[in-house]
Amino acid sequence: MTDSRARAGCPAYLVHGEDAGLVFQEAGALVDDLTELLGESNAVVEDYGDPGREESLDIGAVLNACRTPPFLAGCRIVVVRDVVGLDSASQKELAAYLADPLDTSVLVLVAAGRAPAALVRAVSAAGTVIAAEPAGNARARAQWIAEHVRSSPVNLDSAANTLLGEHLGEDLARLEGILGALAAAYGTGSRIGAAELTPFLGEEGGVAPYDLTDAIDEGDMSGAIRALHRLTAAGERHPLQVLGALHRHYGAMLRLDGAEVNNEAAAAAATGLSPYPARKVLAQSRRLGHDKVARAVTLLADADLDVRGRTGWEPGLVLEVLVARLAQLSRISAGAAGARPRRR
Repeated sequence: MTDSRARAGCPAYLVHGEDAGLVFQEAGALVDDLTELLGESNAVVEDYGDPGREESLDIGAVLNACRTPPFLAGCRIVVVRDVVGLDSASQKELAAYLADPLDTSVLVLVAAGRAPAALVRAVSAAGTVIAAEPAGNARARAQWIAEHVRSSPVNLDSAANTLLGEHLGEDLARLEGILGALAAAYGTGSRIGAAELTPFLGEEGGVAPYDLTDAIDEGDMSGAIRALHRLTAAGERHPLQVLGALHRHYGAMLRLDGAEVNNEAAAAAATGLSPYPARKVLAQSRRLGHDKVARAVTLLADADLDVRGRTGWEPGLVLEVLVARLAQLSRISAGAAGARPRRR
């Protein structure tokens, strides 16, 4: 549903991402856009490598289709729906074709998982690479949702946009269905507010670990507990996975504690994080100070033992107590500093 997905004269596309639902939605929308751009009567679509079928992909048949002018049509759209597992020989054959593609063919490669590097390079040089999901931060996720809403058949006001993003969390594959249901219920072009949107939302989706750590860093205890529940329920993350995310977060602060690091580039080098998260961790490390960072690490170590059965508490209860205590540490520090850190 993103704007300007299909482009005239582009011989190849690669749609990729880790979320299979989003990848196949984006690929389907791309084919629809291409068909509309080229004209329904002027395009023929051929599918290969359906992930739902057991037979292996015949790369020879794919290349034969790409190199054959369409019959009674102006363009042939060749869709390959599973290129993640292609062997190196097949990748080389596709790359060789993309070096000199037929001008009456459009090749659409779909990768639900890690796309082969050779194909990413080949399509980047010849055509267009499309990421089906946003980068792993709240800002990119909000922008991704906003772009899809803008190109949808309905118009959401700011309150509805905010509610939709918060409710979906990481469960972005549900977005298209919700927007389609709104269009069916209220009509194309309708203005949708939060009240009209709410009945169509269903259960809350999972969230990313940074939603939890952001809430903790703000000292937002109720928000942190809510993020924890969404991580372990809708997000289906095991308690040890949640602990792992918290260990990484506070471990990065511990590496910065006492270090002569004063900017995000140096923080990124010291922690192995990308610059923006490194800047946030650096700011929180300085805000907490040595004693509270050390206290947080101790709380994490105790919770790790408790989740593994030391006290007999349910793992969910252990995590709730841990998250509340970590948020309380941040709340005290924020109060002492006179301000709370801003969320992304």
